[in-house]
Amino acid sequence: MTAETFESRYRVSGMDCAGCGRKIDTAVRKLPGVEDVSVAVQTGALKVRHGGGLADEAVLQQLRNLGYDGEPVAPATGPGRPPAGPAEAAAEHAAGPWWWTRKARLTALCGLALLVAYGVGTVFPAVERYAFLAALAVGLIPVASRAVSAARYGTLFSIEMLMSIAAVGAVFIGAEEEAAAVVLLFLIGEMLEGVAAGRARRSIQGLAALVPKTARVEVDGVTTEVAADALEIGAVILVRPGDRVPADGEIIEGAGDLDEAPVTGESVPRRKVVGDAVFAGTINGGSVLRVRVTASASDNTIARVVRLVEEAQESKSPTERFIDRFSKVYTPGVLVFGALVAVAPPLLFGGAWNDWIYKGLAVLLIGCPCALVISTPAAIAAGLSAGARRGLLMKGGAVLETLGKITAIAFDKTGTLTAGKPIVTDVVGGARESAVLLSLAAALETGSSHPLAVAILARAKADRIAPPPATATRAIAGEGVEGEVAGEVAFLGSPQAAARRASISPSQDAAIAAFNAEGKTVAVLVVAGEVAGFLAMRDEPRPDAVSGLADLKARGIRTIMLTGDNRRTAEAVAAGLGIEPRAELLPQDKLVIVKGLQAEGLVVAKVGDGINDAPALAQADVGIAMGGGTDVALETADAAVLHGRVRDIPDMIALSQGVMGNIRQNITIALGLKAVFLVTTVLGVTGLWPAILADTGATVLVTANAMRLLRWTPSHKAP
Repeated sequence: MTAETFESRYRVSGMDCAGCGRKIDTAVRKLPGVEDVSVAVQTGALKVRHGGGLADEAVLQQLRNLGYDGEPVAPATGPGRPPAGPAEAAAEHAAGPWWWTRKARLTALCGLALLVAYGVGTVFPAVERYAFLAALAVGLIPVASRAVSAARYGTLFSIEMLMSIAAVGAVFIGAEEEAAAVVLLFLIGEMLEGVAAGRARRSIQGLAALVPKTARVEVDGVTTEVAADALEIGAVILVRPGDRVPADGEIIEGAGDLDEAPVTGESVPRRKVVGDAVFAGTINGGSVLRVRVTASASDNTIARVVRLVEEAQESKSPTERFIDRFSKVYTPGVLVFGALVAVAPPLLFGGAWNDWIYKGLAVLLIGCPCALVISTPAAIAAGLSAGARRGLLMKGGAVLETLGKITAIAFDKTGTLTAGKPIVTDVVGGARESAVLLSLAAALETGSSHPLAVAILARAKADRIAPPPATATRAIAGEGVEGEVAGEVAFLGSPQAAARRASISPSQDAAIAAFNAEGKTVAVLVVAGEVAGFLAMRDEPRPDAVSGLADLKARGIRTIMLTGDNRRTAEAVAAGLGIEPRAELLPQDKLVIVKGLQAEGLVVAKVGDGINDAPALAQADVGIAMGGGTDVALETADAAVLHGRVRDIPDMIALSQGVMGNIRQNITIALGLKAVFLVTTVLGVTGLWPAILADTGATVLVTANAMRLLRWTPSHKAP
């Protein structure tokens, strides 16, 4: 019998770089009963999987041993136990402003001590060395303490260890002043890393603040203000103009334009009417709405987006995994190389010991891997956050990286390339005028939920046509609907069924055939034994489908439309979109097509609604769900687009390519600066100060470069 597994989550403060994450991962894994550890530096999250019996205090004490603070954000979860709630999953460990953090205070104290040392050394030259030793101790003791703790709990080659070795070595060769300055620069760099990491963390967690704290619940006509996180599914809430919607729900009364930009990135407010879904955090710009709550606070759209992005940041991309493996070899290699620089020239070539030891210590500082290690996760985190804030959700760095390599995309037709709802495109009168024809057809379809009936009723409403009452209506299987309207017997159905009730002229036959060739469904109305006219209906392409597909083609990406519809309909829709059609497909056929594309050497994305064609979505290199924030859209596929636009797919690919370009820039900055300063140090041009600047400066530069991605926006305006 398999032992039960539990999962505990913690929020960690002071964890600002990938090196911090590795130290925590290594130390927590040493605790008894721990099976797996996942650290998300960008969100400050720690997830521990264990067999039960692991006390929170043991984990928190291990964090304190390393110099970090933490707190549990959810009880251990396992089979039959609930997952972390929304506020717990999104809430950030309480902290003051950045200038009052522990790192900022230590940096300020070290800077003050160094200024005092300069002053004392100027006034009393005889004690200058001791003054700088004291200033060095202020900054070095906490750093060395963290180095020893990290080594004790499994991480020997930490940045703090390299820093401590370099500073102590500098003292032995009489460079106390420079050692103190280098420690200060190191602390400044760490502080700046913390500021940048905090900014990235807040960019996604700030979404949670969009949901109002209170909601107006209506019961029997009486409105009461309650906490938004206490809302129950099925409750009716009142949303006034200008208010933010406090929960996911469905409009049961009222209509208005809702600003969904905070959730989906959609810049144009969307018109919502009775029956439409609304998202928590969106802004009601119209009249008063009554909304029935459809999701708890722990499962509203924003809570799920925050949770999804946090979990995604725990998933490393191939590039990030490579950099991690490289750094494990790189850091010991730097130590060996630094030692060789320090001792080989004096031993082999008679070089001055002090000079070469100084250069060896500088090499240690140059070789610190922080900038290199943070170069990838910082960009991935910023990219995931930027996408999520615009309704583009990707489950981890691997998905984000793969999207930029896509060479073929297979789209479902219905609900993906098309709106998923047929509309009346043509009303052709015969024996009756088109307005009368539409009113009679609407009369017969009143009360029906069939998609074609809904389309006819919607067209009548849009044309402000009130259908007359119909009596004795009945559905005739495989044919249509029949009833009595204004004293006349009327039938609405397929051309074949209509032909058995009335004579269809050759010109009408030709018109029907033309509509069928365009992929439209035709319903013929027969009244009192003669053809009154007919209506053509089709599930029309989304407004942005043509431009979105054109963008993909311009990027050299092959596009294919997969559908179970008949070949004639598929070819008609595909011709208008400029896409390659594959028709009359079963779900297993779509899977075979995806496999075939992969066999051709293509990197394939499959785009669908997240419900049907699950095998094809799973087989594709990236499965993308189109949806409006539903559970399926957020949880089934590798990626999801909240507002369901075809235009979002090239945007997602552009974001991926932008992130990968940013990563390449970061790696170039990190390694380029190190290479330059390594050469100048060995040649004796630069020393310890520039060496630490090469490390902390590069770390700050790559972090700042990654943060530029938070301002990413699509290169087009939404239609």
